[in-house]
Amino acid sequence: MRRIIIPLIVLLVAGTTAAAALGASPHFKHGGTPTCTISGGGTSSTSTTCTGSLTGLGGGDVEIDTTVSGFAVYQCQNGGGNTAPGQNRVLVGPSTTPTNISGNEIKNGNLTFTTQPAALAASSTVSGSAAGCPNANWTGVNPQLTLTDITLKIYQGGLLFTCTASNPNGLSGKVALSC
Repeated sequence: MRRIIIPLIVLLVAGTTAAAALGASPHFKHGGTPTCTISGGGTSSTSTTCTGSLTGLGGGDVEIDTTVSGFAVYQCQNGGGNTAPGQNRVLVGPSTTPTNISGNEIKNGNLTFTTQPAALAASSTVSGSAAGCPNANWTGVNPQLTLTDITLKIYQGGLLFTCTASNPNGLSGKVALSC
């Protein structure tokens, strides 16, 4: 009888432990996949804020890193103050902004989040060669920034999700991310 009871107890304990370990199963709620709102496009800076809803979380702290990047196109300005269109895209970023959320804000495994604004800013001037100006006597001025990439990384005791949106011609307004 002992030969049967001891292995049975071991099997029951192992099964209970495995079920507890698999209890946390993070995923996005229906309709809760992250979307990001971009403001300030076409100027020298942008701000990006993302929202989403998760469920199946454990009780630990959550970190969400928002990384943005893009390019700026400058006008070329000569020593006399005259301007002409620049020719080159000047890469801007990447810039990462973390959002830290206390585990106390997670209710029954659920969390609806809004990230801190992720800022991307172009330098006010660049060299004439970087902007694609006719010669080194020109300066790149009046940047027009275009945001092209957003990456959202969500951590809770390790990386849970990487969500992205990318368009080489630019992202604007409200953008849905793919996770």
